[in-house]
Amino acid sequence: MSVRILPPELASQIAAGEVVERPVSVVKELLENSLDANASRISVEIKGGGVESIRIVDNGYGIPSNEVVLAFQRHATSKVESRNSLDAIATLGFRGEALPSIAAVSRMSMVTRFRDCESGFGADFLWGGLVKEGAQGCPPGTVVQVSDLFGNLPARRRFLKSATAETGRIHDLLARYALAYPEVAFQLRVGDRQSLSTPGNGISADAVLAVYGSEVSSNLLEITGEGPESAYSVDGFIGNPGLNRANRTYMTFFVNRRWIQSRMLTFALEEAYHGLLPERRYPLAIVNISVPFEDVDVNSHPAKREVRFHQDGRVYSALQRAVRESLVASSPVRAMRAPGARSYQEPPQSDTSPRFFTSPFDSRSLVSGAAPAFGSESREGAPIQGSGPADAALTPRQALPSLRVVGQVRLTYIVAESPDGMYLVDQHAAHERVLFDRIIRKGVNSGSQSQSLLAPVSVDLSPSQIATLTSNRDFLVEYGFKLEEFGGNSYLVRAVPSFLTRGNPAKSLVDILDMVAFEGAIDDQEQAVAASLACHAAIRAGQSMTETEMRALLEQLEVTDSPHTCPHGRPTVIHFSSYHMEREFGRR
Repeated sequence: MSVRILPPELASQIAAGEVVERPVSVVKELLENSLDANASRISVEIKGGGVESIRIVDNGYGIPSNEVVLAFQRHATSKVESRNSLDAIATLGFRGEALPSIAAVSRMSMVTRFRDCESGFGADFLWGGLVKEGAQGCPPGTVVQVSDLFGNLPARRRFLKSATAETGRIHDLLARYALAYPEVAFQLRVGDRQSLSTPGNGISADAVLAVYGSEVSSNLLEITGEGPESAYSVDGFIGNPGLNRANRTYMTFFVNRRWIQSRMLTFALEEAYHGLLPERRYPLAIVNISVPFEDVDVNSHPAKREVRFHQDGRVYSALQRAVRESLVASSPVRAMRAPGARSYQEPPQSDTSPRFFTSPFDSRSLVSGAAPAFGSESREGAPIQGSGPADAALTPRQALPSLRVVGQVRLTYIVAESPDGMYLVDQHAAHERVLFDRIIRKGVNSGSQSQSLLAPVSVDLSPSQIATLTSNRDFLVEYGFKLEEFGGNSYLVRAVPSFLTRGNPAKSLVDILDMVAFEGAIDDQEQAVAASLACHAAIRAGQSMTETEMRALLEQLEVTDSPHTCPHGRPTVIHFSSYHMEREFGRR
């Protein structure tokens, strides 16, 4: 096959694939252009999850009439002038690829008026080609309309999620930038409904209130901090330890007010909370890190989602020090809440996880099976997989012997013994496996799994949570939830699975949706729902158990299909063989 130059339209469509991944990519590029133009009001209107229509209106500087068409040429930008400009990028956009890339895969129009001009200018494009241009009346600022996204690339459309899911991504994007730019008034309309509105008064706390609501904003701690040389500074808000979440999506990081994703910053934040949060719970944070522009590379990721720091250690220590100092200084004491149903907006969770099970260790519901014969001893402390040379012939159920309870260590691990040695059982992971098998086995066929509430509980969900609920609603109903739309983003919880009857039903639903959103991205949807329900209802580390409860849990674990791991793959049991213990004590 001979080498050839690609036709311009095909090259543009290929290049657009790096910039325009989905509707939220379009909104992000246009939103950053508006912010770079010093807009103080930005309004976004979408239809059909952004595929049908995206309209963004701002009151920024605008574009001079003689530069509008030029702006749609590849690599045309007003933000980079020379090679030296790349060493200290101070704007959100700089590559000059956004407008031509978006135009190449949509029907796009722009009407703009430069602040010093008396009239505006408009241009229409179809799949990257200029259709018409000319003078047009409009107020100062820019209006961009994008319609029929990927209309010329139907294969790309097939990889998009539902309209609800795509809308959730766009809402999340605007919410994050509203937190970073409290001086800008953001509005998001989805069809005929207003989904987000911020005051734009420059007060960060008011922006947080508009995005997260009063329950969250009233439980945030302000953080401030500077590095030893004052070149690196940290500011923003973090949740007190009682305000925690089921996944990491509520950690928001900005570098020079650019929203980024960073494993290093995530780890630094989690380490600052070490010892303050329950197991598998994560903090809520809104953090901006200011660094010299020349010390950060924002051009290292195709979608500009990640950055590289010249001095990772300084950034890491500055963030961790600021967070830890705020946590130590505040040491908040949570107030007692009055019982009773009320409208729910994600109340903070207690450090001690509530018991979401009524009688979790009901051994009477189990079918007792014969205990397998003990095989030869394992010679290493390791997750239990069976023993002896006949392991390959054993089923997972046969791989776990009958165990006798000895006690509990650190209110987290059950100590048990059998003729072949000692076993440590993670009580949360073990109960998670028991509940998971029970949910999978009985979910569709058991009508007794659902428990009606005496009074329905109202819960407000974010667009991303609504998208998760919509795509998994059938499974949630099968497993015991009964939900009813209540207008806007509100839902009524009328019934819950029987093992979730204690605690706050609305909080349970929110946590489960957050867990499903993460698990469902890497696992089968039904399995993700079942695993999230099991994880949420399982006994937690730090909870005391009676000997009867521990014995019942081990009996239930023995008859599960895969007793040696929890639904997420973590080991439930670690075996210390008699040989190993005798060797350590010098008896062999």
